[in-house]
Amino acid sequence: MRTVITGHNGQLGRQLISAFGVHDVLPLDLPDDDITDPAVIERVARFAPQLIVHGAAFTDVDGAEKDPELAYRINAFGTQNLALAAQRTGAAMMLVSTNEVFDGSQRELYREWDAPNPMGTYARSKAAGEHIVRDLLRQFYIVRVAWLFGPGGNNFITKILAGAEKYGALRVAADEFGNPTYAPDAAVAMARLAETGHFGIYHLTNSGFCSRYEFAREVMRLAGKPDLPITPILSADWPRPSKPPLHAVLANTAAANLGITLRPWQTALAGYIASMKLAA
Repeated sequence: MRTVITGHNGQLGRQLISAFGVHDVLPLDLPDDDITDPAVIERVARFAPQLIVHGAAFTDVDGAEKDPELAYRINAFGTQNLALAAQRTGAAMMLVSTNEVFDGSQRELYREWDAPNPMGTYARSKAAGEHIVRDLLRQFYIVRVAWLFGPGGNNFITKILAGAEKYGALRVAADEFGNPTYAPDAAVAMARLAETGHFGIYHLTNSGFCSRYEFAREVMRLAGKPDLPITPILSADWPRPSKPPLHAVLANTAAANLGITLRPWQTALAGYIASMKLAA
């Protein structure tokens, strides 16, 4: 399948290249390719893809509050360019989105058909991308992930480990819940989904969920530092420009119906930490 993959240098993008295969793939990323430039439409059209996997995004949640114009330019208008390219070539499109399109106010898991209610600038810009894809295309997959981590990325785990090394203790929110998602697992699941031709909205996260505090505790246990002091705090005790949803926990209902599930987040995390130790 001739496939375009955007954001191929990113944490998820590198895994998508591996999962979709290196043959018949056009990888797009900065600095050579700017998805916000309409010229990308012609670049994609010349390749004549059957599928566009759009993983490129502005993912700095706090940065989006400081520069909302940039967040919308990338996450909304950049997505529009790729959707127009898909429209021109007749390709299907797979958009990577986020659990943060939900406000996190309900204590039940969010399923694929629940109505989004984004609260922050980042979330609204990603929700705008979803709307654009749904408005312009008939053949699309919207894949929501959460709390992404993986090799070569700057993520919650790398920040926790760095904080532990620097301070010898941590303060982590115990009232924010989500689904830790291992990038290699998500990429493989997305490749499997693309083979089905079952278009729609999907939640592809590793199974299970936890609080940031529980996540940090498990990271330190697997890193061989189970006794490192970690103080549970409220999210409100850690001021930041953005306010992520406190309980935007996703349920994989649609993909599971197709037989596509991801292993427990604890198992995936153990594999990731083990690979970090080997690389050290």
